[in-house]
Formats: sequence, structure tokens, C-alpha cells
Amino acid sequence: MQPLKLFTIRKQIYMEAGEFKSRTDYAVQLFEQGYNCSQSVFMAYADKFGVDKTLAASLSTSFGGGIGRLREICGAVSGGAMLLGLKYPHLDPSDVTYKNSNYLIVQNFALEFKKIIGSYNCDDILDIFSALPQSNTEQTDSSDVNPCVKCVKVAAELVAAKL
Repeated sequence: MQPLKLFTIRKQIYMEAGEFKSRTDYAVQLFEQGYNCSQSVFMAYADKFGVDKTLAASLSTSFGGGIGRLREICGAVSGGAMLLGLKYPHLDPSDVTYKNSNYLIVQNFALEFKKIIGSYNCDDILDIFSALPQSNTEQTDSSDVNPCVKCVKVAAELVAAKL
């Protein structure tokens, strides 16, 4: 049996600058509707790869809360990594070039996320945000008070730049 050819599966994804913002806003809206962090990021872009909303929600559901609410790797990062797997897949087990390429892209994504948020570990992120002084202003952005909203927003922005 021949391995799948990467050329037939890869899609060129181009997004206008305004679409970055709308996809990021959509990811935040999905989270605020009750989807978990992983689902929110993954679902915001899944249609770009022909993945419908139901399948996207199903595939990413277990990664929320740091994988099943274990507070390990942030679900927003996991959702982003899943998208990067769709954009930069490794389909031929004998071709380590694509595997290494994907790993490097995902590592860079995770490190950029960590640079902004302070960690890509859910438990650490919640500790970081709980130590921050709470804003008393009435007009606060939801990402100012909810670390998960902030993570969804940042992950959605960072992954957009790599798609």
C-alpha cells in the first residue's frame, strides 16, 4: 500500500489581515458560548481545512482544560497545534523531513505563546493570572479577567499567522 501523497492533501491557506481579527473574535465567541479552549481555537479555523463544526468540536473536545481538565498543556495551544498539523502534516512515516518541520513549527508556536502568556501549561497559567491584581474598572475586556479567554485569543492570533 502506497502512503498518501502530501501534495494532494496540503492546502494553501491565505487570510487577509481583517480575517485574522474576525477568526480570533470568533474563537473568543465560541469560548464564551461554552466550548472549551481547545475547541474554540480549533473550530475557529477548521472550516479552512474542510472540517465541519461538529467534527471539529468532537476532535478537539478532550484537549480542553489542559487535556481533560488535568491542567497540563493549555487546550488553546493544543487546538492550535492540531490546526498546524492540518496545515503542515506528516503523512509518510518514512519522511522525517515533514515530521521535523511540523515539530519545529509547533514548538515555535508554543514558545511564542509562552512568551506572551508566561507558560503553555494550564496549571501554571492559572497560577500566573491568579497572582495578578484584579482590575476594578467597569469597562474591562473579558480577556483581562479570564485567563482562558486570553489564552484562546493569543493562540488564535498566533496560529493565524502560521496558517
